[in-house]
Amino acid sequence: MKKSKILSLIAASALAVTALAGCSSGTSGGTSGSGSSDSFKVGIIQYGSHPSLDNCNQGIEEALKASDIADKLDIDHQDGNMDSATCDSIAKNMVAKEYDVIFAIATPAAISAYAAAANTDIPVVFCAVSDPVAAGLVDDMSAPGGNCTGTADMLDFDAQTDLIMALQPDVKKIGVLYTTSEANSVSHLATLKEIAEPKGLEIVEQGVQGAADIPQAAASLAPKVDCINNFTDNNVVNNLTVLLEQANANNIPVYGSEVEQVANGCIASMSIDYVALGKATGDMGVRILKGEKAGDIPVQQVYDCAPVVNTEVLEKFGITLPDAYADAEKVTTNEEAKTEE
Repeated sequence: MKKSKILSLIAASALAVTALAGCSSGTSGGTSGSGSSDSFKVGIIQYGSHPSLDNCNQGIEEALKASDIADKLDIDHQDGNMDSATCDSIAKNMVAKEYDVIFAIATPAAISAYAAAANTDIPVVFCAVSDPVAAGLVDDMSAPGGNCTGTADMLDFDAQTDLIMALQPDVKKIGVLYTTSEANSVSHLATLKEIAEPKGLEIVEQGVQGAADIPQAAASLAPKVDCINNFTDNNVVNNLTVLLEQANANNIPVYGSEVEQVANGCIASMSIDYVALGKATGDMGVRILKGEKAGDIPVQQVYDCAPVVNTEVLEKFGITLPDAYADAEKVTTNEEAKTEE
Protein backbone atom coordinates (compact mmCIF):
# COMPACT_ATOMS: atom_id res chain seq x y z
CA MET A 1 0.00 0.00 0.00
CA LYS A 2 1.35 3.40 -0.93
CA LYS A 3 2.40 5.77 1.84
CA SER A 4 -0.07 8.49 0.73
CA LYS A 5 -2.97 6.04 0.90
CA ILE A 6 -1.97 4.92 4.42
CA LEU A 7 -1.88 8.53 5.59
CA SER A 8 -5.29 9.14 4.09
CA LEU A 9 -6.76 6.16 5.94
CA ILE A 10 -5.24 7.33 9.23
CA ALA A 11 -6.68 10.80 8.74
CA ALA A 12 -10.12 9.39 7.93
CA SER A 13 -10.03 7.22 11.06
CA ALA A 14 -9.14 10.20 13.21
CA LEU A 15 -12.02 12.21 11.78
CA ALA A 16 -14.43 9.35 12.49
CA VAL A 17 -13.30 9.11 16.13
CA THR A 18 -13.71 12.87 16.52
CA ALA A 19 -17.19 12.76 15.01
CA LEU A 20 -18.24 9.94 17.32
CA ALA A 21 -16.99 11.87 20.34
CA GLY A 22 -18.91 14.95 19.26
CA CYS A 23 -22.13 12.97 18.89
CA SER A 24 -21.83 11.28 22.28
CA SER A 25 -24.82 11.80 24.59
CA GLY A 26 -22.65 11.50 27.71
CA THR A 27 -23.16 14.19 30.35
CA SER A 28 -19.58 15.15 30.98
CA GLY A 29 -18.66 18.20 33.00
CA GLY A 30 -17.15 19.65 29.85
CA THR A 31 -20.57 19.92 28.21
CA SER A 32 -22.40 21.34 31.23
CA GLY A 33 -24.46 24.33 30.24
CA SER A 34 -23.29 24.19 26.63
CA GLY A 35 -26.81 23.73 25.31
CA SER A 36 -25.42 21.40 22.60
CA SER A 37 -26.19 18.04 24.20
CA ASP A 38 -29.05 15.86 22.97
CA SER A 39 -29.91 15.12 26.61
CA PHE A 40 -29.06 16.44 30.04
CA LYS A 41 -28.58 14.52 33.26
CA VAL A 42 -30.06 16.63 36.06
CA GLY A 43 -29.46 15.85 39.71
CA ILE A 44 -31.59 17.10 42.60
CA ILE A 45 -30.26 16.61 46.13
CA GLN A 46 -32.87 17.32 48.80
CA TYR A 47 -31.44 17.56 52.30
CA GLY A 48 -34.44 15.77 53.76
CA SER A 49 -38.17 15.38 53.48
CA HIS A 50 -40.35 17.90 55.25
CA PRO A 51 -43.12 20.04 53.72
CA SER A 52 -41.05 23.16 52.94
CA LEU A 53 -38.31 21.24 51.15
CA ASP A 54 -40.82 18.97 49.44
CA ASN A 55 -42.47 22.10 48.06
CA CYS A 56 -39.12 23.37 46.81
CA ASN A 57 -38.56 20.11 44.95
CA GLN A 58 -42.08 20.25 43.52
CA GLY A 59 -41.40 23.74 42.17
CA ILE A 60 -38.05 22.78 40.65
CA GLU A 61 -39.50 19.76 38.88
CA GLU A 62 -42.52 21.74 37.66
CA ALA A 63 -40.22 24.35 36.12
CA LEU A 64 -38.02 21.73 34.47
CA LYS A 65 -40.97 19.82 33.05
CA ALA A 66 -42.60 23.02 31.76
CA SER A 67 -39.43 24.18 29.97
CA ASP A 68 -38.84 23.90 26.24
CA ILE A 69 -36.02 21.39 26.89
CA ALA A 70 -38.16 19.13 29.08
CA ASP A 71 -37.90 16.23 26.62
CA LYS A 72 -34.10 16.35 26.91
CA LEU A 73 -33.98 16.12 30.71
CA ASP A 74 -33.23 13.00 32.72
CA ILE A 75 -34.03 14.00 36.32
CA ASP A 76 -32.54 12.11 39.26
CA HIS A 77 -34.00 13.21 42.61
CA GLN A 78 -32.33 11.87 45.77
CA ASP A 79 -33.07 12.46 49.45
CA GLY A 80 -30.26 13.00 51.95
CA ASN A 81 -32.43 11.93 54.92
CA MET A 82 -31.33 14.97 56.94
CA ASP A 83 -27.76 13.69 56.99
CA SER A 84 -24.85 15.71 55.61
CA ALA A 85 -22.68 12.64 55.08
CA THR A 86 -25.41 11.11 52.92
CA CYS A 87 -25.64 14.34 50.93
CA ASP A 88 -21.86 14.26 50.48
CA SER A 89 -22.06 10.73 49.09
CA ILE A 90 -24.93 11.57 46.72
CA ALA A 91 -23.14 14.69 45.45
CA LYS A 92 -19.86 12.86 44.85
CA ASN A 93 -21.69 10.16 42.92
CA MET A 94 -23.46 12.73 40.73
CA VAL A 95 -20.17 14.46 40.03
CA ALA A 96 -18.46 11.14 39.23
CA LYS A 97 -21.24 10.42 36.72
CA GLU A 98 -20.71 13.88 35.22
CA TYR A 99 -24.22 15.27 35.63
CA ASP A 100 -24.90 18.43 33.64
CA VAL A 101 -26.30 20.39 36.58
CA ILE A 102 -26.94 19.66 40.24
CA PHE A 103 -29.78 21.29 42.15
CA ALA A 104 -29.39 21.32 45.93
CA ILE A 105 -32.31 22.00 48.26
CA ALA A 106 -31.37 23.54 51.65
CA THR A 107 -28.00 24.73 52.88
CA PRO A 108 -26.44 21.39 53.97
CA ALA A 109 -27.23 19.80 50.59
CA ALA A 110 -25.92 22.88 48.79
CA ILE A 111 -22.64 22.75 50.71
CA SER A 112 -22.26 19.06 49.80
CA ALA A 113 -22.92 19.70 46.11
CA TYR A 114 -20.65 22.74 46.02
CA ALA A 115 -17.76 20.84 47.59
CA ALA A 116 -18.16 17.82 45.32
CA ALA A 117 -18.30 19.93 42.14
CA ALA A 118 -15.54 22.34 43.19
CA ASN A 119 -12.89 21.06 40.78
CA THR A 120 -15.24 20.47 37.85
CA ASP A 121 -17.31 22.64 35.56
CA ILE A 122 -20.59 21.11 36.76
CA PRO A 123 -22.90 23.95 37.84
CA VAL A 124 -24.66 23.88 41.21
CA VAL A 125 -28.01 25.64 41.65
CA PHE A 126 -29.18 25.90 45.26
CA CYS A 127 -32.67 26.45 46.60
CA ALA A 128 -33.84 27.75 50.00
CA VAL A 129 -30.43 28.89 51.24
CA SER A 130 -31.01 31.93 53.41
CA ASP A 131 -27.44 33.26 53.46
CA PRO A 132 -25.41 31.88 50.52
CA VAL A 133 -22.49 34.21 51.23
CA ALA A 134 -22.15 33.11 54.86
CA ALA A 135 -22.44 29.50 53.71
CA GLY A 136 -19.49 30.04 51.36
CA LEU A 137 -21.47 29.21 48.21
CA VAL A 138 -21.13 32.55 46.42
CA ASP A 139 -18.84 35.55 46.63
CA ASP A 140 -21.62 38.09 46.24
CA MET A 141 -25.40 37.89 45.84
CA SER A 142 -25.46 40.01 42.69
CA ALA A 143 -22.27 38.56 41.20
CA PRO A 144 -21.93 34.97 42.51
CA GLY A 145 -18.73 34.12 40.60
CA GLY A 146 -17.55 30.54 40.31
CA ASN A 147 -20.05 28.00 39.07
CA CYS A 148 -22.84 28.28 41.63
CA THR A 149 -26.00 30.33 42.04
CA GLY A 150 -29.58 29.83 43.19
CA THR A 151 -32.40 31.23 45.32
CA ALA A 152 -32.43 32.56 48.87
CA ASP A 153 -35.43 32.41 51.19
CA MET A 154 -35.12 35.60 53.18
CA LEU A 155 -37.51 35.58 56.14
CA ASP A 156 -39.20 38.92 56.85
CA PHE A 157 -38.65 39.19 60.60
CA ASP A 158 -40.00 42.72 60.73
CA ALA A 159 -43.36 41.48 59.44
CA GLN A 160 -43.14 38.33 61.56
CA THR A 161 -42.56 40.20 64.83
CA ASP A 162 -45.38 42.61 63.95
CA LEU A 163 -47.66 39.59 63.53
CA ILE A 164 -46.58 38.14 66.87
CA MET A 165 -47.16 41.45 68.64
CA ALA A 166 -50.58 41.81 67.03
CA LEU A 167 -51.71 38.39 68.21
CA GLN A 168 -49.98 38.67 71.62
CA PRO A 169 -49.89 42.38 72.59
CA ASP A 170 -48.23 41.56 75.93
CA VAL A 171 -45.42 39.48 74.43
CA LYS A 172 -41.98 40.21 75.87
CA LYS A 173 -39.87 37.10 75.33
CA ILE A 174 -39.72 35.11 72.10
CA GLY A 175 -37.99 31.74 72.23
CA VAL A 176 -35.93 30.34 69.38
CA LEU A 177 -34.83 26.73 69.02
CA TYR A 178 -32.14 26.35 66.36
CA THR A 179 -29.36 24.07 65.11
CA THR A 180 -25.99 25.62 65.88
CA SER A 181 -24.32 24.02 62.85
CA GLU A 182 -26.91 25.25 60.32
CA ALA A 183 -25.69 28.46 58.70
CA ASN A 184 -29.21 29.58 57.79
CA SER A 185 -30.32 29.47 61.41
CA VAL A 186 -27.28 31.27 62.79
CA SER A 187 -27.82 34.05 60.26
CA HIS A 188 -31.55 34.18 60.98
CA LEU A 189 -30.96 34.42 64.70
CA ALA A 190 -28.67 37.42 64.30
CA THR A 191 -31.18 39.19 62.06
CA LEU A 192 -34.11 38.47 64.38
CA LYS A 193 -32.24 39.86 67.38
CA GLU A 194 -31.39 43.02 65.47
CA ILE A 195 -35.02 43.59 64.51
CA ALA A 196 -36.55 42.55 67.85
CA GLU A 197 -34.51 44.76 70.17
CA PRO A 198 -35.92 48.15 69.03
CA LYS A 199 -39.42 46.70 69.47
CA GLY A 200 -38.72 45.85 73.11
CA LEU A 201 -38.65 42.10 72.44
CA GLU A 202 -36.12 39.78 74.04
CA ILE A 203 -34.96 36.78 72.03
CA VAL A 204 -34.25 33.75 74.21
CA GLU A 205 -32.19 31.27 72.21
CA GLN A 206 -31.65 27.55 72.73
CA GLY A 207 -29.19 25.80 70.44
CA VAL A 208 -29.16 22.11 69.57
CA GLN A 209 -26.71 19.97 67.67
CA GLY A 210 -29.10 17.30 66.43
CA ALA A 211 -32.56 15.77 66.66
CA ALA A 212 -31.72 13.93 69.86
CA ASP A 213 -31.24 17.26 71.65
CA ILE A 214 -34.64 18.69 70.75
CA PRO A 215 -36.90 17.16 73.45
CA GLN A 216 -34.75 18.39 76.32
CA ALA A 217 -33.99 21.73 74.67
CA ALA A 218 -37.67 22.39 73.94
CA ALA A 219 -38.62 21.43 77.50
CA SER A 220 -36.01 23.86 78.82
CA LEU A 221 -36.96 26.73 76.51
CA ALA A 222 -40.77 26.69 76.66
CA PRO A 223 -41.22 27.75 80.34
CA LYS A 224 -38.96 30.78 79.84
CA VAL A 225 -40.83 32.52 77.03
CA ASP A 226 -44.21 33.88 75.89
CA CYS A 227 -44.04 32.09 72.54
CA ILE A 228 -41.58 30.31 70.26
CA ASN A 229 -40.68 31.38 66.73
CA ASN A 230 -39.48 28.87 64.16
CA PHE A 231 -36.98 29.54 61.40
CA THR A 232 -36.62 27.29 58.38
CA ASP A 233 -34.20 25.21 60.48
CA ASN A 234 -34.37 21.78 58.86
CA ASN A 235 -33.63 19.86 62.03
CA VAL A 236 -36.25 21.67 64.09
CA VAL A 237 -38.93 21.65 61.37
CA ASN A 238 -38.43 17.93 60.91
CA ASN A 239 -39.14 17.50 64.64
CA LEU A 240 -41.90 20.09 64.92
CA THR A 241 -44.27 17.78 66.78
CA VAL A 242 -41.77 17.48 69.63
CA LEU A 243 -41.50 21.25 69.93
CA LEU A 244 -45.28 21.68 69.77
CA GLU A 245 -45.76 19.13 72.56
CA GLN A 246 -43.55 21.12 74.92
CA ALA A 247 -45.07 24.45 73.89
CA ASN A 248 -48.61 23.13 74.40
CA ALA A 249 -47.63 21.76 77.81
CA ASN A 250 -46.58 25.28 78.79
CA ASN A 251 -49.61 26.90 77.13
CA ILE A 252 -47.62 29.01 74.68
CA PRO A 253 -48.03 29.23 70.87
CA VAL A 254 -45.41 28.44 68.26
CA TYR A 255 -45.09 30.67 65.17
CA GLY A 256 -43.95 29.11 61.90
CA SER A 257 -42.01 30.43 58.94
CA GLU A 258 -44.28 29.12 56.18
CA VAL A 259 -47.77 27.75 55.60
CA GLU A 260 -46.93 24.06 56.03
CA GLN A 261 -45.73 24.64 59.59
CA VAL A 262 -48.98 26.47 60.35
CA ALA A 263 -50.99 23.58 58.90
CA ASN A 264 -48.96 21.27 61.13
CA GLY A 265 -49.95 23.06 64.32
CA CYS A 266 -48.19 26.44 64.53
CA ILE A 267 -50.46 29.40 65.25
CA ALA A 268 -49.45 31.75 62.42
CA SER A 269 -46.70 32.86 60.08
CA MET A 270 -45.66 35.41 57.52
CA SER A 271 -45.16 32.74 54.91
CA ILE A 272 -42.94 32.32 51.87
CA ASP A 273 -44.29 30.34 48.90
CA TYR A 274 -41.74 27.53 48.61
CA VAL A 275 -43.26 26.05 45.46
CA ALA A 276 -42.73 29.44 43.78
CA LEU A 277 -39.18 29.53 45.15
CA GLY A 278 -38.55 26.11 43.62
CA LYS A 279 -39.93 27.22 40.27
CA ALA A 280 -37.58 30.21 40.23
CA THR A 281 -34.69 27.85 41.00
CA GLY A 282 -35.70 25.45 38.23
CA ASP A 283 -35.90 28.31 35.73
CA MET A 284 -32.34 29.32 36.63
CA GLY A 285 -31.17 25.78 35.98
CA VAL A 286 -32.82 25.78 32.55
CA ARG A 287 -30.99 29.00 31.67
CA ILE A 288 -27.70 27.37 32.64
CA LEU A 289 -28.40 24.25 30.61
CA LYS A 290 -29.06 26.51 27.63
CA GLY A 291 -25.62 28.04 27.93
CA GLU A 292 -25.59 30.80 30.57
CA LYS A 293 -22.87 30.68 33.21
CA ALA A 294 -24.08 30.06 36.75
CA GLY A 295 -21.63 32.57 38.21
CA ASP A 296 -23.08 35.33 36.01
CA ILE A 297 -26.67 34.83 37.24
CA PRO A 298 -27.47 36.83 40.41
CA VAL A 299 -28.88 34.97 43.38
CA GLN A 300 -32.63 35.53 43.47
CA GLN A 301 -33.78 36.69 46.89
CA VAL A 302 -37.42 36.11 47.78
CA TYR A 303 -38.77 38.54 50.38
CA ASP A 304 -42.46 38.43 49.53
CA CYS A 305 -44.55 36.85 52.26
CA ALA A 306 -48.18 36.71 53.27
CA PRO A 307 -49.90 36.07 56.60
CA VAL A 308 -51.41 32.67 57.30
CA VAL A 309 -53.16 31.67 60.53
CA ASN A 310 -54.40 28.40 62.00
CA THR A 311 -57.95 29.14 63.17
CA GLU A 312 -58.06 26.06 65.43
CA VAL A 313 -54.91 27.11 67.27
CA LEU A 314 -56.13 30.71 67.56
CA GLU A 315 -59.29 29.43 69.21
CA LYS A 316 -57.34 27.13 71.48
CA PHE A 317 -55.36 30.08 72.86
CA GLY A 318 -58.40 32.36 72.96
CA ILE A 319 -56.87 34.81 70.51
CA THR A 320 -59.09 36.91 68.23
CA LEU A 321 -57.65 37.65 64.82
CA PRO A 322 -56.96 41.42 64.61
CA ASP A 323 -58.66 43.40 61.84
CA ALA A 324 -55.27 44.14 60.28
CA TYR A 325 -54.94 40.42 59.47
CA ALA A 326 -58.55 39.77 58.49
CA ASP A 327 -57.46 38.84 54.95
CA ALA A 328 -54.84 36.33 56.12
CA GLU A 329 -54.98 32.85 54.62
CA LYS A 330 -56.79 30.60 57.09
CA VAL A 331 -55.94 26.93 57.61
CA THR A 332 -56.78 24.24 60.12
CA THR A 333 -54.46 21.59 61.50
CA ASN A 334 -54.10 18.73 59.02
CA GLU A 335 -55.25 15.26 60.02
CA GLU A 336 -51.73 13.80 59.97
CA ALA A 337 -50.50 16.38 62.48
CA LYS A 338 -53.54 15.76 64.68
CA THR A 339 -52.76 12.04 64.66
CA GLU A 340 -49.18 12.68 65.75
CA GLU A 341 -50.20 14.87 68.70
